[in-house]
Amino acid sequence: MCGTLDYLAPEMVENKAHDYAVDNWTLSVLCYEFLYGMPPFEAETQKDTFRRIMKVDLNFPSTIYVSSQAKDLISRLLVKDSSKRLSLQKIMEHPWITKNANPKGACWS
Repeated sequence: MCGTLDYLAPEMVENKAHDYAVDNWTLSVLCYEFLYGMPPFEAETQKDTFRRIMKVDLNFPSTIYVSSQAKDLISRLLVKDSSKRLSLQKIMEHPWITKNANPKGACWS
């Protein structure tokens, strides 16, 4: 196994076969981290972090405002069953993404 612990999908933590869906999981972990300033499954020990990832023990801190659309996207990607995670196409069509996308497709204009 390789990679940063906080970004590993449950199937990787459990040493199971995995596919592109792990990238969508990681995208959601990054979204969470950018919005909340910490990884979603962070814990005191590596073992506890593994446990939280495997259980998908996801919490949205109430002390930081994040839109319901952003939480919905994150929740629909941080799903234990990888076949139930949003596809890349569905991610691109998600209301939070379309609302915040640059219509010119560039970061700077």
